Amino acid sequence: MLVDKLIIRGQKRLKGEVTISGAKNAALGVLPAAILSGDVCTIENVPDILDIKILRRIMESLGARFEDIDKNTIRIDTRNVNSYKATTNDMHKLRGSYYLMGALLGRFKKAIVTFPGGCNLGVRPIDQHIKGFEALGAKVEIQHGYIKLTANKLVGASIYLDVVSVGATINIMLAAVRAEGLTIIENAAKEPHIVDIANFLNAMGADIKGAGTDVIRIRGVKELKCNVVHSIIPDQIEAGTFMIAAAATEGDVLVKNVIPKHMESLTAKLMEMNVKVEEFDDSIRIIGRDNLKNVNIKTLPYPGFPTDLQPPAAILLLKAEGISTITEGIFENRFQYIEELRRMGAKIRVEGRMAVIEGGHKLTGAPIKALDLRAGAACVIAGLIAEGETEVFNVHYIDRGYENMVEKFQSLGADIRRISSN
Repeated sequence: MLVDKLIIRGQKRLKGEVTISGAKNAALGVLPAAILSGDVCTIENVPDILDIKILRRIMESLGARFEDIDKNTIRIDTRNVNSYKATTNDMHKLRGSYYLMGALLGRFKKAIVTFPGGCNLGVRPIDQHIKGFEALGAKVEIQHGYIKLTANKLVGASIYLDVVSVGATINIMLAAVRAEGLTIIENAAKEPHIVDIANFLNAMGADIKGAGTDVIRIRGVKELKCNVVHSIIPDQIEAGTFMIAAAATEGDVLVKNVIPKHMESLTAKLMEMNVKVEEFDDSIRIIGRDNLKNVNIKTLPYPGFPTDLQPPAAILLLKAEGISTITEGIFENRFQYIEELRRMGAKIRVEGRMAVIEGGHKLTGAPIKALDLRAGAACVIAGLIAEGETEVFNVHYIDRGYENMVEKFQSLGADIRRISSN
């Protein structure tokens, strides 16, 4: 069986311009939201990534039809979606598949879905999703690995999330737009893609106010209609990955098609580390320096430092003199990749939820494995700064969330290629 791997020869400065694709996490919510309209929607700036391909297959199994207008623009016809059962094997491959719960419940007042999959980052419960659905009037049963949702009708309610949950905020929002009356989500997540999904729903006729704050108010409507073209926001995590890579290679890169405000927690840390950052209307220029300062990072819900940028950030901290720390405030299994970095000579130790990073030591190329999507990005950046040749295996993880990563790095001067091997 042929397996793809990346071969990277490191220590080349990245220089030039790179254009960021649409946000994976926004697209994974917008596409299921189209089901609520029972209409034809056109979505632009959809990233060409594995997660979207999987989601499309799942939605096609429900009766949705997709037409590719161009590489990143799709037309979705959900008029013939007649099944509320999302139970294909593909459900296990994708964490974002759980948004079909809210979308199908909103449209049909019932849904049966398989438990979602995705990267193994530790416990990722859906109790807050269930709490929200029950508050809206749904009966929730979990049997034989399936989640069964039924409701005679959905009625608006006040829902306080016990923990800030992006997934629960979006799922409740999807169901509540078709509920009777007013739904208030308190302690809601504030991530940019929540705002993007709310904007898409509002364009279809929903009445959502407060997305992007910790209180979202949703007044239910009887129907949604799609008569707009919606463009997915830029991917803040892809943008951050290239910003960190530019800084780590002491490069000079203009990262285009970004919303600088979404990047503030990262740009603040880069500037604290002595990286030069120049912000423009829709782009950010990163100019790396060789005298990086050590810093401490703690991952938090937005607008805090994103957990998805934690693994790439660890590579940059390896170049800073002295001791830096990263405290992981979201996922307890997010440090699995560190064992791979040790193969390259990284001096990092893990103490509970904290990684202690001893910077200033060179990395040397080695065979390493991507253990999840963002760990894969970290492995690539490690290869870009290491002496000699690095082989990165499990490339399918990277394909889940990065569009044309290899080609984009090549355009910046990186010596990276993808090959198939036994």
